[in-house]
Amino acid sequence: MNTPTSLGDRYLLSTHLARGGMADVYQGQDELLGRKVAVKVLHAQYSTDDAFVKRFRKEAQAAANLTHPNIVGIYDWGQIDSTYYIVMELVDGRSLRDVLKSEGALLARRAIEISADVAAALSVAHRSGLVHRDIKPGNILLAPDGTVKVTDFGIARAWDDSQELTKTGAVMGTATYFSPEQAQGATADERSDVYSLGVVLYEMLTGTPPFRGDSPMAVAFQHVSQNAAPPSTVNPDVPAELDRIVMKAMAKDPAQRYQSAEALRTDLWRTLQGEPPAAASQAPAPAPDDQSATRAMAPVPPATVPPDQAYRSLEEPPSTNLAFVVGTFALLATLAVLVFLVLQQLSGSDTPVADLIAVEDVTGLTEEDALRAIQAQGLVAIPNRENSDAVDSGLVIRTDPPAGSPVEEGATVTVIISAGIEQFPVPSLVGLDQTTAVDLIRRQGFELGQVIPDAESTAAPGTVISQEPLGNVTAPAGATVDIVVAAGPETVALSDLIDLTERDATAALQSLGLFFEIQTEFSDEVDRGRVIRTTPDAGVELAIGATVTLVVSDGPEPVVVPSLIGLTLEAALTRLEQEGLVLVQGSGIEVSNPEQVGRVVEQNPGEGANLLRGDSVLVRVGVAPPPTTTTTATTVP
Repeated sequence: MNTPTSLGDRYLLSTHLARGGMADVYQGQDELLGRKVAVKVLHAQYSTDDAFVKRFRKEAQAAANLTHPNIVGIYDWGQIDSTYYIVMELVDGRSLRDVLKSEGALLARRAIEISADVAAALSVAHRSGLVHRDIKPGNILLAPDGTVKVTDFGIARAWDDSQELTKTGAVMGTATYFSPEQAQGATADERSDVYSLGVVLYEMLTGTPPFRGDSPMAVAFQHVSQNAAPPSTVNPDVPAELDRIVMKAMAKDPAQRYQSAEALRTDLWRTLQGEPPAAASQAPAPAPDDQSATRAMAPVPPATVPPDQAYRSLEEPPSTNLAFVVGTFALLATLAVLVFLVLQQLSGSDTPVADLIAVEDVTGLTEEDALRAIQAQGLVAIPNRENSDAVDSGLVIRTDPPAGSPVEEGATVTVIISAGIEQFPVPSLVGLDQTTAVDLIRRQGFELGQVIPDAESTAAPGTVISQEPLGNVTAPAGATVDIVVAAGPETVALSDLIDLTERDATAALQSLGLFFEIQTEFSDEVDRGRVIRTTPDAGVELAIGATVTLVVSDGPEPVVVPSLIGLTLEAALTRLEQEGLVLVQGSGIEVSNPEQVGRVVEQNPGEGANLLRGDSVLVRVGVAPPPTTTTTATTVP
């Protein structure tokens, strides 16, 4: 992938931030969520290493589950053809490596703060079963607000466990910072990360790492066989307490180091509070002078630079493969054993054993009550919080060391207090299509609740127009997310209204959410007041609020009675038959005009009257009056 531009349809790659032995890092844009990200694209040669690919998938998934303010978040990972990539939080700042190069040694307080935050990140990873294996300044980023971010969790293990790499005798890690057991090819555990963090703290305090040489092998040999000079011998401003913490963290024998990153963090925290660290009685340190005593330490403001500088050193190539031959390993192992034996003999002093105190069981108590109870035992109580599904927020989950453990007076007890159910940000879904939104809900660990259609929205159908809870609001994993989706206008099928009365038909339309208009039409087949037809026809899908035309019968069309006056009876009969009317002849009417005889002289109803077909029209024709009788007188002769 020489000039990448995008990964799938989601990640648009832009600025090239860094190139390393394993991957290239780009600044990118998550087109789905609209946020800037850092995308690490692994080099092509690793896609052919089946062991590496398998481990990469497993470790990337595990690292993606790490959620902590001091860990660079992994948002996504995947594969496009033969290209494997990881999508990470984009940190706007620079690496500790660059800070040390440009500024040299840091003030003690700032070094402690950075180390404590790194230890907090490691504690979370270790509880999840992840060992970083490559803690170094290049993997520690400093954000503008002072936040410390550790990156590359899980990737070192994917590299280290690759069959292709291990079979050649490669050693993972950067020689300057890896532990004696890593130098000897042994298995790294969380104490190896503690050692590497001790080396980083040493460099922050002095401006230079504890071991330097002409080759990685020479540096590795020193890690196994030589003890570093205390930081205060290089920088007299380093307090004696910090000397003891650094030397304990860098003990050659893992059993002599801090057994957890949290224990190291606790001592760093005590030092910041002006209290003696628990390591003070367990690790050698030079005699303190007036300058190295515990003192107030002013914080150092972080530097702000663009993200390309932050990631440039982050992706420095993994250390050159140190092909230690079997004889070299044997020699180093032998020297290490001799050193350990000498240290154990030196530490076997006649220091009296203090009376031991059983840590009180404060499980279920409030934070205030628990801290008071632990302190009443003469112990130092340090609160720490973690999420819990089983214990209510504010109540104690457990202690470290556990309840009942014997400890010396003044020992530190970490009180783990429930922060309640872990909350995660709900993804912002508005504007996404329904399929993408549902997929995102489930991928982020939430459940899909109700999908509510909105027929009145002007958005494209299938688009999410609102959600509950709102985007970026936090909610516990498994919480349900309801979405409202634009559904377009709601439709209904038009019922068959033919032959219904006008009243029944209009009531049916109203029940469907439709409007109507009425037209009338004469009909010989459909009774007056009943529906002849509709526009559109029955069965058509209509949007709610559409208008339907009802054609209602006005009954048969009326016939206008024609004028029959003056027509012969036969002509009048023909004329009425043409109109569909029936002629009924009434009695004749004497007329004096001979021309009216035999013709219609009267009709009922008269001309212009409206009748229905089949109705009758009464006609009367003129008749001649009877002849007049004349009486003649006869004279009798």
